[in-house]
Amino acid sequence: MNIYDLKVKTRNGEEVSLSDFKGKVLLIVNTATGCGFTPQYEALENLYEKYHEKGFEVLDFPCDQFGHQAPGSDDEIHEFCVGKYQTQFDQFAKIDVNGDNESPTFTYLKAGQPEDDIHGLKNKMAMKAVQKISTSIKKNGDIIWNFTKFLVDKEGNVVYRLSPIEDPMKMEEKILNIL
Repeated sequence: MNIYDLKVKTRNGEEVSLSDFKGKVLLIVNTATGCGFTPQYEALENLYEKYHEKGFEVLDFPCDQFGHQAPGSDDEIHEFCVGKYQTQFDQFAKIDVNGDNESPTFTYLKAGQPEDDIHGLKNKMAMKAVQKISTSIKKNGDIIWNFTKFLVDKEGNVVYRLSPIEDPMKMEEKILNIL
């Protein structure tokens, strides 16, 4: 199995295959509109605008598993992101990233990169505190919080996982290297 065998639902409820993104570099992220990390949408959009023409895609999966920080319908979440951050990248239907109902996409991503890359003692300590309040973590490799970022190369390999606390721009060099 590879990532291109998986299907996801758009925010409009249509099923699409991730094979539609074959040959592109993907940044896949679980998001929330009411999170302290929500301003990362700005950096995600910045990366998308800079590299989309070169074969880069951001795939946004809203998730309400962490502190009920993604309330609202898929359309309400989309309207918020477009209105506040002018996002243009693909936003999919709300999903679970951990537990019995977790998305197969995130099961695959976590298996490919089971640990977050976290820079600096301050960030590591902050994420340890967040991990203690996260109620959906059941096993090693589970997503700790909103805005965990996965980088997938053109062949569908999960090559990097960045912690929620880290700015998406820290991935820019890695993105450039695999574009």
